[in-house]
Amino acid sequence: MTDHPTERYVLTLSCPDKPGIVHAVSSYLFMTGGNIEDSQQFGDRDTGLFFMRVLFAATEPVTLEKLRATFAAVGDSFQMDWQLHPADRKTRVLLMVSKFGHCLNDLLFRTRIGALPVEVAAVVSNHTDFAELSASYGIPFHHIPVTADTKPEAEARLLRIVEDEEVELVVLARYMQVISDDLCKRLPGRIINIHHSFLPSFKGARPYHQAHARGVKLIGATAHYVTAELDEGPIIEQEVERVGHDVTPQQLVAIGRDVECQALARAVKWHSEHRVLLNGSRTVVFS
Repeated sequence: MTDHPTERYVLTLSCPDKPGIVHAVSSYLFMTGGNIEDSQQFGDRDTGLFFMRVLFAATEPVTLEKLRATFAAVGDSFQMDWQLHPADRKTRVLLMVSKFGHCLNDLLFRTRIGALPVEVAAVVSNHTDFAELSASYGIPFHHIPVTADTKPEAEARLLRIVEDEEVELVVLARYMQVISDDLCKRLPGRIINIHHSFLPSFKGARPYHQAHARGVKLIGATAHYVTAELDEGPIIEQEVERVGHDVTPQQLVAIGRDVECQALARAVKWHSEHRVLLNGSRTVVFS
């Protein structure tokens, strides 16, 4: 037998829950020479849906196209919504930022040291503040100003970059413009946002100063998919930090930036590893 590099793949699926799903998947992988390295599953009694993520290695030479073609019959028989990806291929990501660069800098650094399985294709901003930072990482920077009158044109330019750079995921790393309903529909499940968990309690400017005035005891952040409902998309990850009565507004801001970076980085990592499956307005996360 000729030696060949072992290819690894991730299969994710959701479908109406009924007996035989796990057996059908494992039997298919056995028959096609797939060796299961990790398998996670969840049956949601509320929705009646079954979710599964399988990491497997191909013990015989096989193409991704052949795997997808042969698994289609299994998927059809169980009405599956399924996807099959090479496990070791990095996700192409576009990062968007406005005036606050902590999340952008954190994601770029984690990518450089190999902590995130992504390839940053470009950085887009409605300001020029982080052009130099992007250049220091060798990442193309695109300045796309946005006003109420130019928003459709700006989003059209953004979509062209997404298409030209073959971007799979858009990350709003503290990008402070509202994404239009049309753009949400064009990129469903492909835009992740981060915001502080004070919403909707402390809206508007200086939320951490508002929180300090109210004596909050928990600082938090939420990473979620972007939908037409502002800041109400399916939640991927949340992070919290307890604070005392003696913290200043400036310290709250610093703590808030840290938890935002942590929550967003985990959300990007899990999405890129195909660990997040949509379950209506919620998510199943196989972390």
